[in-house]
Amino acid sequence: MSEKNRDEKRTARERLAVEREKQKGADKRRRALIVGTTVVGVLGLAAVIGVVAAESGGSGDGEAAGPVVAPSGAQGKDSLAIPVGKESARSTLTVWEDFRCPACNAFEQAYRSTVHELTEAGQLKVDYHLATIIDGNMGGSGSRTAANAAACAQDAGKFPAYHDVLYDNQPAETVDTFADTGKLTELAAKVDGLDTPGFRECVTDGTHNAWVDKSTEAFRGGGFSGTPTVLLDGKNIYQDRSMTPAKLKKMVQDANK
Repeated sequence: MSEKNRDEKRTARERLAVEREKQKGADKRRRALIVGTTVVGVLGLAAVIGVVAAESGGSGDGEAAGPVVAPSGAQGKDSLAIPVGKESARSTLTVWEDFRCPACNAFEQAYRSTVHELTEAGQLKVDYHLATIIDGNMGGSGSRTAANAAACAQDAGKFPAYHDVLYDNQPAETVDTFADTGKLTELAAKVDGLDTPGFRECVTDGTHNAWVDKSTEAFRGGGFSGTPTVLLDGKNIYQDRSMTPAKLKKMVQDANK
């Protein structure tokens, strides 16, 4: 082989080696670019997920609870009690209830006239606390929606009458009729002066939903066994099997002597 041919082959090999090194460098840069782009994409996705998670945070049921807005005139710890009756009454009946609860309705129908008589006579004050136990047990949202509507009625100064209407129209425990705000505003027509634009807006907007949630938390933290829980001056009278409307009336009247 001539010297000239050897030089040409050596030059070709050198050129090939240079091209291979260039290709290795290009491949390295391309891999770095792919990795970098992937990292940026992952971080961007994480940022988006973080924003979605932050914006979707709420009450745990998929609906943001919003601010806690107590109804007008609410009293007691954290303003969770809706009072009915005179402050000067010597006896206080504390009632924890759920508008979907059949046992609450049974108590209501049995004791309503006696409770009304005693509150109107100024001998008894009732502190109503609203809870959403049936929503948790049976599913749905009617307990919460009805409780919010009752709180809206309190804003309008119509709580006692609307409270009675809700129980008089209570659906079966397994039927979530009270989840329909239209049904709740329809029932407001049964209370003189309650069916107003302000009441309807309060019901449909769920103005007091977070307050209802807070009341339910207080019930669960109170060690109570269920709804209704009825306390007369701190004593659980609902668990007293000998309790009757007549006995309740006598206890309250005796305390007011």
